[in-house]
Amino acid sequence: MDVKGYIFDYGGTLDTAGSHWGKMLWHAYERQHLPVTEEQFRDVYVQVEKLLGRGRNITQEYTFYKTLDTKINLELECFQKQGYINEGNFSLAHLQTAVLEDLYQEVQETTKKSVAVLKEIKKSHPMVLVSNFYGNINVVLKEFGFDGLFDHVIESAAVGIRKPDPRIFQLGVEALKMEPRMVAVVGDSIRNDIIPAAELGCQTIWLKGEGWTAATDGSPIEHGLIVCDHRRQTPVHDEECAGRIITSLDELLQ
Repeated sequence: MDVKGYIFDYGGTLDTAGSHWGKMLWHAYERQHLPVTEEQFRDVYVQVEKLLGRGRNITQEYTFYKTLDTKINLELECFQKQGYINEGNFSLAHLQTAVLEDLYQEVQETTKKSVAVLKEIKKSHPMVLVSNFYGNINVVLKEFGFDGLFDHVIESAAVGIRKPDPRIFQLGVEALKMEPRMVAVVGDSIRNDIIPAAELGCQTIWLKGEGWTAATDGSPIEHGLIVCDHRRQTPVHDEECAGRIITSLDELLQ
C-alpha cells in the first residue's frame, strides 16, 4: 500500500487494540462477578450509550477516567432500575471502583503501546484523528500521551457529523490536503470506519479484534455478512471490505 497519510479512529482502535468497548466492559464485569447475563448487559450498554450520545452527562473537561466512571455508574444504576441486580447482595460502590480500576489499567497499557507505534509513524507520515466522541477527546488524548501526535483532531461532537457518515472522513482527507487514494484509514469497525472510508476512495486498514458480536465488528449484522458496495447491494464477508486486515497496531510498521 502506497500510503502518504493516515486517518486513525480512536475508541476501539487506539485504546482497546481493536476490541469493541461493549466487550471490554462485559469482560470487566465478568471478572468482578457481576450477577447478570450478557444479554442483560447488552440491553443496558445500548441504553447508556444512547444516553451519553445526547451529550448531557459528559462535559469537555472530563478525563477518560471520569468519563469511564460516569459510564459505569450509569450502567450500574440501569442494572438496578431494570431489576437485574439488587444492591442488598453486594456494594455497588465497591463494584464500580473495581470495574473502573480494572478497565483503566488495561486502557493505560494499550494506549502506551499505541503511542509508541504512532510516534514511529509520525516520523514519515502526517496523521489525523477522526472520532465519534463526547466532546472531550482532546483532554483524553493528553491524558494518555497522544497530544501532539495528530496534525488535526476531528471529533463528531465538535463538527456535528458522526460515523458512519462519510463526510466526517472527508474532513480528515481535506485536513491532510491529499487525494483520498493517498490516505489510509485505520479503524476497528467495518460499518463505522472501513465502509465509509472506502466509499470516499481511501485505502482501508481494519484492526480486527473482539467484536460486539461473534460474527463481526459490532455492527448489527447477522452471519458475518454485510453490504460493502451499496450500489450493488451485494452482501459479502466482512473481511472482503477492508483493503488490509491487521490484528495488532504495530503491524503498520512492518
